[in-house]
Amino acid sequence: MSLVTTAEMLKKADANGYAVGAFNVENMEMVMAVIKACEEMHSPAILQTTPSTVKYAGLDMYYANVKAAAERASVPIALHLDHGNSFELAMQALRVGYTSIMIDGSHDSFEENIAVSKRVSDACRPNGIPVEAELGKVGGKEDDLECDDPGYTDPDDAVKFVRETGITSLAVAIGTAHGIYKGEPKLDLNRLSEIRQVVDIPLVLHGASGVPDETVKECIKRGISKVNFATELRIAYSNGIKEYLKENPDAFDPKKYDAVGMEKVTELVKNKIKVCGSENKA
Repeated sequence: MSLVTTAEMLKKADANGYAVGAFNVENMEMVMAVIKACEEMHSPAILQTTPSTVKYAGLDMYYANVKAAAERASVPIALHLDHGNSFELAMQALRVGYTSIMIDGSHDSFEENIAVSKRVSDACRPNGIPVEAELGKVGGKEDDLECDDPGYTDPDDAVKFVRETGITSLAVAIGTAHGIYKGEPKLDLNRLSEIRQVVDIPLVLHGASGVPDETVKECIKRGISKVNFATELRIAYSNGIKEYLKENPDAFDPKKYDAVGMEKVTELVKNKIKVCGSENKA
């Protein structure tokens, strides 16, 4: 089927107490592996690219890749710009055909974050493209941005932020971090519940790679409708290739070692779909 937006996906998830997995993809193989898992699990999914991924091959290349894969698929697939770092990049993704846009002004002041998020939201609304923004600072490293001083999302600020920006989903900072955790993360679940009580749009959990499955499930119970996974997919894909090349040091056909990496990604994504509760929700 054709690419869809995240609007209906997240509304259904929000209303029915599950979440949609959002999976960062780096190449054609990862796109195919994620969609294979979704078809086997009859689950919708969001495929995403960050600015550094876009820089690697271009918005048009990833759009064409995911569009072709989605048209072959029997489940709903959306293409999302993850952590869009400027109004200009967000508009480029919109023009290319991305069906969901994130603008991340969380590293700027509260007022600047509102301004850029509103600007992107206003530009995307006439095209029916949903916009995600982030309030608070998720720690760790995401692309070229590194945050050593994470800041939690304030529920009162969230109300004002959503009202003034017109965004359609909100990424919250409750103690998760991008990249690999050094220890088990301690999430402020009560804060999440407080935000859910005062904000009526779908909430997004970033930095879920490495968060225990039961903790992710609890976040979903408390109002998360979209869960982002990136680092774990990269590790799974890379480990599959490393294992194959270790056993077959003379291998030279990328299709053979890529296939093993893809199997690892598909296996991982199927597990994350179960965690999110989106199995058979396509």
